[in-house]
Amino acid sequence: MVRTPLTPEERERGERLGLLLRAARGDRSMAEVAAEAGVSAETLRKIETGRAPTPAFFTVAALAGVLGLSMDELVARCALVAV
Repeated sequence: MVRTPLTPEERERGERLGLLLRAARGDRSMAEVAAEAGVSAETLRKIETGRAPTPAFFTVAALAGVLGLSMDELVARCALVAV
């Protein structure tokens, strides 16, 4: 199966998600947060750096739960801003 390329907007949204998760992680280690969320540290690293701009819903939900973020907050803060 061939994936269609991501749009610039989708890549930008993924970068915003990564920055938000990184900020919410604070001083906690990547390994600690990833383990609590049940994902690999490499997965978290890829999301935080924008290399995985469209992570699975349940991955994002697990990370949000560990970091004390609501899904509504993530959607609102990662949504594209209309110009």
